[in-house]
Amino acid sequence: MTKDIAFEMAVSSVRFGVGVTREVGMDLAEMGAQLVMVVTDPLIATLPPVRTVLESLEQNGVAYAVYDRVRVEPSDESFRDAIAFAGARPFDAFVAVGGGSVIDTAKAANLYTTYPPADFLDYVNPPIGKGLPVPGRLKPLLAVPTTAGTGSETTGVAIFDYKTLKAKTGIANRWLKPTLGYLDPDNTRTMPPEVAASTGLDILSHAVESFTALPYTERPLPDRPALRPAYQGSNPISDIWSMQALRMVNQYLVRAFDDTGDEEARANMLLAAAYAGVGFGNAGVHLPHGMSYPVSGNVKSYRAPGYVTDHAIVPHGMSVILNAPAVFRFTAAASPARHLEAAAALGADVSGAKPEDAGKILADRITWFMQRLRMPNGLGAIGYSSSDIPALVEGTLPQHRVTKLAPRPAGPEELAALFEDSMTAW
Repeated sequence: MTKDIAFEMAVSSVRFGVGVTREVGMDLAEMGAQLVMVVTDPLIATLPPVRTVLESLEQNGVAYAVYDRVRVEPSDESFRDAIAFAGARPFDAFVAVGGGSVIDTAKAANLYTTYPPADFLDYVNPPIGKGLPVPGRLKPLLAVPTTAGTGSETTGVAIFDYKTLKAKTGIANRWLKPTLGYLDPDNTRTMPPEVAASTGLDILSHAVESFTALPYTERPLPDRPALRPAYQGSNPISDIWSMQALRMVNQYLVRAFDDTGDEEARANMLLAAAYAGVGFGNAGVHLPHGMSYPVSGNVKSYRAPGYVTDHAIVPHGMSVILNAPAVFRFTAAASPARHLEAAAALGADVSGAKPEDAGKILADRITWFMQRLRMPNGLGAIGYSSSDIPALVEGTLPQHRVTKLAPRPAGPEELAALFEDSMTAW
């Protein structure tokens, strides 16, 4: 195999500041937008962030239509519904107001109406879909995150639950990145503590995974630059953003969970989400995310506290972090120094640590955060048992986009052992 020689740093523009949401209408007017699709979910539609966006559009004479049917943890069916709405009118711009589910849905609606494919799976990551490249630039997409976790306002990835396989997959291409992300601390005021915990732990795992991912120089060389994937492996620029995100998580996540009125903590977690997004949006994530998709997709009856939905749900950050300690105990042997650096950034004492201790030290520190933020004690606590492991492994194996970035390869036997190890966290 000829190995890659380069990585490409692609990032969205972001604007940070209290009250910047009020500038959405001015920006769209200056872009010449004639009709905007405002994308949100049923709960966020009733809250101040959406009201602020609509007032800004009206004050600046920008016509709009609201789509408020986004499914939290979207599916191929909910993507199709949003795409149909987007295709029914001549929208020339999109505004997404909500968490990662909303922003990802807006990305899909933008892509599928700008360059309609012959088949829905054409753009979807292989082996589930064909992974066809996006032909070119999309319409403007302005992202207004109301949670501090996914970093979707900075990434070219849209994740959904593919019902046929009961597993998550997605679309990944640099052209999907939002045109501008508005990091407005006012918009996370209404976030429940449980949501702050889950989304904050998603930031933690994003950053550790991208920092410990297979180096970009170990990936295959693409036939041409346009085929270089969005997730390229750990690299010197992503490393900087990921490590700073971990330091901020260590400093502010518990504070944001304990006190939703802690404005400094909320603002810094919003920044940490974007920092981690810049990191993993170019380096990628690996096994905790790959394993999380079937955990979310095969959920039976568990409904996470703090999430208002009409269906069973294991929120994304929770599904990721429940697998993380087992994974990092497993992967540390491939790069103990990096695992220790990540642990230190999260506040662990690594003085005198031996390379063989790296996995345990990092896993123990992550477990501390899980306990402090009242996460369930492993997969068993959300309804899974050892009998579910074959289905969980089967749902992980197609996630090549992320699993192949693991610093230590994991086949069916290794994945089964990791899921077993994740049944109980402490």
